[in-house]
Amino acid sequence: MATTAPPANPVLDGFRKSIDNIDAALIHMLAERFRITQAVGEYKAKTQLPPADPNREARQIERLRKLAIDADLDPEFSEKFIRFVIDEVIRHHRKARGE
Repeated sequence: MATTAPPANPVLDGFRKSIDNIDAALIHMLAERFRITQAVGEYKAKTQLPPADPNREARQIERLRKLAIDADLDPEFSEKFIRFVIDEVIRHHRKARGE
């Protein structure tokens, strides 16, 4: 039995188009961020620096929590998100060192 498509909803379609554009921008920003952190990882490996910098990570998390509050975004969510990104970056840095 075939199902029929729901009727067009221009308001919802407009919202979804904006969400799709934002998602695309997020992917491009993450890709650029990881290109830069890859260069950092290679530099750290070459100069014998540790792959992680817990002091910088703590400062970044605190800074981004404040930004989240100012932007009316849940700071717990923002911390979980950036922690996920930081953990992935550290994994890449360890890989660059051959660990």
